[in-house]
Amino acid sequence: MHKESVVLVHGLWFNGLDMSLLRLRLNRAGYNARQFSYPSVRSSPLMNAMALNAFMRRLNSDTVHLVGHSLGGIIIRHLLQEYPDQRPGRVVTLGTPHHSSSAARTLSHWLPGRIVLGKSVHDGLLGGAPRWPAQRELGCIAGTLRLGMGTIVPGIPRPSDGTVAVEETQLSEMRDHIALPVSHFGMLLSSRVAKEVVHFLRHGRFSDHAAREFKAKSGK
Repeated sequence: MHKESVVLVHGLWFNGLDMSLLRLRLNRAGYNARQFSYPSVRSSPLMNAMALNAFMRRLNSDTVHLVGHSLGGIIIRHLLQEYPDQRPGRVVTLGTPHHSSSAARTLSHWLPGRIVLGKSVHDGLLGGAPRWPAQRELGCIAGTLRLGMGTIVPGIPRPSDGTVAVEETQLSEMRDHIALPVSHFGMLLSSRVAKEVVHFLRHGRFSDHAAREFKAKSGK
């Protein structure tokens, strides 16, 4: 039996292969990392959370952590609401818009945008996700490198990772939060982000250096 597994939950328009490098780094850190794939447009976050629960039930581990990128973090929120009897484990979200996504709001004003968003907006990217369970330790990582969607979609507050604003990645129930100089997709390739994910999974907080840097930049 693996003592600790990590389930990676990808974001909108991807299939999990985008998290392969992060999975490899987590495996090297001693975890049994697994990638969960789901139809991000064709199914709602709640339906995908049901499939995620079935996926996790098949894992042979005492502890199961969760790492969600973007929409993946919202699916994790639905999972913990609908299936609270999960095995122990911490959660890290990467660029997840825990509040209504400004980018999704802008896209939803036009028919093509509504088509490409699909069912991801149902209690998801436009808000309405379940509250975070206080007993589950959550760490949130945001990016500040404005690349990608933010260059063509107006209305995303700054600072942002190009797709999700830093302020959208925060929840009052979170245990820790950091903002790093990475873009929305680039955070999946960043060795520094991977190190911070491992640090939170092990200690329930991000590294002191990263925490000090975030406080200095935010003025807190």
